[in-house]
Parts: sequence; C-alpha cells; structure tokens
Amino acid sequence: IGKNTILPYLLEAAARTEPSFFKPGGPVWSLLAADPDRYLYAALAQGTNLPLPPDVAAGVADVGQRGAWNKPAAEPYALPTEIWRETVARRQRHADVRARLAAGELHSAADLITDNLNIRQFVQDVVESCEDARLLRALWKAVRGISILDPTCGSGAFHFAALNILEPLYEACLARMAAFVAEAEQAGAGHARYEDFRKALAEAAHHPNQRYFITKSIIVDNLYGVDIMHEAVEIAKLRLFLKLVSLVEDGSRIEPLPDIDFNIRAGNTLVGFATRAEMEQAVRGDRLLLLPEDEELLAAIDEQAADVDRLFVRFRQMQTEYDPHAYGDDYAATKQALRQRLAALAGQLDRLLAQQYSVNPDTLAFTQWRESHQPFHWFAEFYGIIKQGGFGVVIGNPPYVEYSAKVGYTVRDYITMTCGDLYAFTIEQSMKLLQANGHLGIIIPVSSVSTDGFSPLRKSMLERFTNSWTSNYAERPSKLFTGVEKRLTIWIAGNTLQSKKFNATGYKRWLSRERNVLFDCLHYTVISNRIDTPTAAIPKINSYIENQILQKLAAKKALGLYVMRSTSHNLYYTRQLRYFAQFLDFIPKITNADQQRILPSELKELAFVDTSMRNLALAFLNSSLFFWYLSAYSDVRNLNRREILAFPCSLDQVAAQVVLQFSQLVQKLMTDFTINSQIISNRYADGVLNIQSFRPRHSKPIIDEIDTALAQHYGFTDEELDFIINYDIKYRMGDMLNGELDEVEDEYAV
Repeated sequence: IGKNTILPYLLEAAARTEPSFFKPGGPVWSLLAADPDRYLYAALAQGTNLPLPPDVAAGVADVGQRGAWNKPAAEPYALPTEIWRETVARRQRHADVRARLAAGELHSAADLITDNLNIRQFVQDVVESCEDARLLRALWKAVRGISILDPTCGSGAFHFAALNILEPLYEACLARMAAFVAEAEQAGAGHARYEDFRKALAEAAHHPNQRYFITKSIIVDNLYGVDIMHEAVEIAKLRLFLKLVSLVEDGSRIEPLPDIDFNIRAGNTLVGFATRAEMEQAVRGDRLLLLPEDEELLAAIDEQAADVDRLFVRFRQMQTEYDPHAYGDDYAATKQALRQRLAALAGQLDRLLAQQYSVNPDTLAFTQWRESHQPFHWFAEFYGIIKQGGFGVVIGNPPYVEYSAKVGYTVRDYITMTCGDLYAFTIEQSMKLLQANGHLGIIIPVSSVSTDGFSPLRKSMLERFTNSWTSNYAERPSKLFTGVEKRLTIWIAGNTLQSKKFNATGYKRWLSRERNVLFDCLHYTVISNRIDTPTAAIPKINSYIENQILQKLAAKKALGLYVMRSTSHNLYYTRQLRYFAQFLDFIPKITNADQQRILPSELKELAFVDTSMRNLALAFLNSSLFFWYLSAYSDVRNLNRREILAFPCSLDQVAAQVVLQFSQLVQKLMTDFTINSQIISNRYADGVLNIQSFRPRHSKPIIDEIDTALAQHYGFTDEELDFIINYDIKYRMGDMLNGELDEVEDEYAV
C-alpha cells in the first residue's frame, strides 16, 4: 500500500516540476528498457530460464494437450504450491511484461503499479543515477514536501511503512548532492554552485549522524496521523521516538527529541470541519448568501487559523534544528502559544458545529457532546496543508465497524451514509483531505467492490480518481490478517498523469506457504468489459480471457427474467458458499434424533414455468461458469439472490438439442450429488439433527460436461472453456487433485 502510493506520488510531483525528464524515452523511463530484469520481482521470474518439460510445453499451443497442467510443478520451475497451470501463466506474464519493458512501452508511474514492477528499486535508481541537478532538485523537493496521512493511525504501523520507504530516498538524494558538490569543487567552481545542496548537507551534518537527521526529518516533515484513541496516539509517537533513539551511536551526542504533538493527533476523524467550504456552509446555514456578520465571522476564523499556522511553521522549523532548546524560552513559549490558540480556535469551531447537531453551546449538553464526539477540525488542525490543497498521500486500514448507536457518536452529511460502516465514512473523509493529484491506499473488506450497500462508496471513488487498482484476497485457505476472518480488498487510487483506467485482480485464494511471494506475483488486468449491474459491482478478474468471457456474457439476458412467483417446478439452494455453488431439484434430508423429517430452515427456492426451464437453470447455476461469475461479482461470502437473478444466460435461446442434453446431465448430477452425500450429525439447542451434506467436488466431471455444453451456448473458444473448467482448480478440488493440498481439504467445510 505504501510503495504504490508514496512512490508514484513522488515521481509525478517531480514530473510536474521538471516534465522534460519524464517524457517517454527520456532519462527516467529509459532505465526500464535498459535493464528490464532489474525491475521484475525474482518470484515472477522463478524458473523462466528453463525450458518447459515436453508434456507441459505441448499444452501451450494446444488446449487438448494440457493433461499435465493440473499436477504440481517441479521445484526448479515452481513457486510454493504451484501447479503447472499456474507456472505457465506466470511465465507468460513474465515474458509479456519483460518484452514491453525492453520495447520502452512503460513510461508512467501508473504503469509501474499495473504491471507490479519493483517500484522501490526503480525510484531508488532514478535518484542514484541522476546526472542533472535540475532532476535531483525536483526529486528532493518532492521527497521533502510529501505529506503522508493515516486518518485512523492506531499505533502507527503505516507510519513505519512510510518511514522505511522514504529513508533510502533521503539517503540517496543526499549522496547525489554530495557527489554534485564534490564534482563542482574538483572543477574549481568553488561555493558558487549548488548552494541549495550545500545547505541541505550542512543541515544533515549538524545531527548525531545522517540516519538520525533523515529519520527526524521524515517524522517531523512528512508523517501525520489522527486516531480517536488517545492511548494509540501516544504509542505511535513513542514508537517513532524509540526509532530515533536507536539511531544514536554515541550517547553523548543525543539531542532533544522532536515534539510531534501537532503531527499525530487525538480526535475523531469523522466529526469536524474537513475544509473551509464545510465551515462556510455551517455559517451560512439555509441562506443562499452570506450576511455581513457571516463574512465578518469567517474572516475572523481565517485570521485565527492563519495565525495558528504561522506558529506551527515556526515550531516545526525549530524541530529540524540540531537543538530546538537553543531557542531558549522562545521554544516553550511558541509551543504554549500554539496550544492555546489552537484550543481557542477549536473551541469556536466546536460551538459552530454543535449547532448543526442541534446542541446549544451554552448548556451542559455541549460539554457532553464534545466528550462523546471528540470533534477534530482538519481545516484548523492542519490549516497549512489543507489550504495548499490537502495531503499528498492518504494510507491506512480504517475500522470495519458497523455504524450504530454502539459507536457512541453521530456523523452527518456523508454521501456514504447508506453504506452504514465507518470504513466508508473514513474513505469519503480522506478524499476530501487529499490533494487533487494525491494518492490513496487502503485495505478494506471485499464488500467495498461487490455488495449493493457500498455502491455509493464505489461511485464516489470512481468519480474522484482517474486510476484505480483493486486487489482482492480470500480468507481461506489463508488470510492476510492472521486470526481475522475477513475477505479483503486493497484499493490503490490516484489522479495520475495517465488516461483514466480501472485495474483489478481476480479473487485470490492462497495457501500460507505462498505468503512470501503473494504480492510479488500480483497481476492487474485493465477492466475493459463489465456486465451492467444496478449496483455497478467491480469485477474481480485477472486476465484478458476473463474480459472476453464477460463480453460474451453481457450479450445474454438475466436469469431473473425466467423466474416465476410460484409454481411446482422449483429448484433449491442455501446461501452457503465455499468452492462450489449447490443447486438441487429436491429438498435435502434432515431428521431429528427420532428420525422424523425436518424441513431445512435456511433453504431458498426459485420457481420456473416448467421442468425443462427449471433443469436448464439447474445446469447453468451448478456450472463452473456460474461459480467464476460469483467470484467475480459477489462478496464470495454468501450465495445471494442478486447474483443468481443477474446471471446472464438467455434460457429461452438454448438450442433444442442442447436442452435435452442439459436435462440428462442435470439428472445425472442430482443422482451423483445424492450418492456422494453424507449424513452429518450435529447437536443444537433443540437436540441432535442429522443433516444430508453434499460434496460437489466429487461430481466435478459431470459439472465439466455441463460447462462444455454451455460453451456452445455462449460461443466460448477452447481456451475460454479450458479456463472456466479449470478456474481455481487447485483450491476447488484440493487433495482430490494431486494428493498434496490437504490444507484446502481441511478448510472445506460441508
């Protein structure tokens, strides 16, 4: 998250200052073409220097020769847990990206993200190979000037990530400055040239060591955070202080620690005036125009805020000096004045905000409201940054908390109110706080890209940013946060210099042994085809083939058009979803301890006009095609009616001879489901229930027959059919595939 927001921002900021260096084929982007392998992660290149075994290579051009592709790949070729199908796909991605790098086709920060290149190495090389002082100045200006905010910072994990990203760039910039100065002196230019470089080097030399200066500069100048928990804020500051102390080798040279009380603050990110426009709206109220007294009040607040900012700039300048206490009483007086004036301004804004909450500022209720809501006015607290357009980068992990009375405070006027979750509100607030050219990086539940309720959030983000990248992660077999059962999406976004594009990955299932290479092998696909849905869900797809399949599905009518209100021709399903969707033409058997039949409490049903249409629906919905569609468009948590009814199928256009074939296959599948089912006994509050449970992976060969017949209906190519039949095959089949993936089988609950 940090590297794909901070580093693109730095490149684009430098490009705005010195655009000539960033033209295609110029000195910056030519680094990619000069040494493509340097910017490809080693995991992606694993085994690519070896020729494929003949039985595997035969399937590259001939789909019918892929019998070996679902077997574990040999160690010299493979990453942990890979089957040959995955190895071949990774090799093809490697060859494609490398070829485009060598041809000079990649020449933007957005390209670095989309093709998942080693962006840290690239930006480091841009600085270290810099041969022109103008480019170095632009890079140094970007590095020193970037403002990075975590709006719900907790104990500061994202701050440390940002620090680790910026530290080597500071170091590289100072090293290049020193080289430029040394070359000038050797050439006899004296002190006339590179005065700004000399000043920066002298500033660094005043500190115990260069790393101390760099870390201190980052903490004071680049990092900002807010959290509603005062304890978390104190821990975040303490961790940064301890980082600084650890860099001092000589105890006698330790200098006073910087004061970052005004960088990392306690308060409610979601309650308060984010911008001056919000404050002005509160003053104006329902009036169309500002009254003279309104303008007078706003002018007074502006003057107070500007005064606070002047003190803050002065105080921060003191922090970057070798010994801030050299200012004597002025240091303490400046901090005290800053605290007092900021408190007075915040108090005035609190009174103004309270009136919007229908709270009288002159009553006890106002005090109680302030304590429960902890308002934080970004407009005042970070006046200089907000006035200049906002923060350059916002990164973080907002709270996944349902908005309810239990939260303890009330939020107002968010476009995402109907989303009903604090993470949606936090993202909306972050977009207000971000520069027009800023970058956002967040990790949030996968519901953000999929479900009906979060449609306002998706709409807001897609309107706000020209470019987005979403990567999507399952919670089984393994999960991003150990112990947290959450399907997650990492959403990177920015108003980049590239044309508007949306990029996504598929829904990534992975095993714990893959963790070390999980992000290195990430692969984004430009979403060129989408099925129109009422909620504009963002598809989770990972290849050109999937784009083509979406295009063919888009030409079909939704299944919901064929569903009746009530007939005797029903199919049945539960909302449970793991590696297969299960639809039946019979009601599963459930009995109590006395062997009495019990009707399932969670069973859903769909009605159709006749048996033939019902059987067609059963075939389509039990297919691997439908399971892929679910993975692409749903939250992959439950089998929801929305995705079922929206599934493009055009049942009335199925060829007559295929209708009969589907009917036979469905009967065969239902019989096989029953044969392979087992009775599981569970104890509940009302006693023991014996439940018929199904193992659809045992029926995969019949499902494959269904998908083969569906290929004729949709016009799939052999390559597209091969993809559908083998979609997520390693996880869907588990130990049945090759006897080596027991971890998947353990996770597959009935």
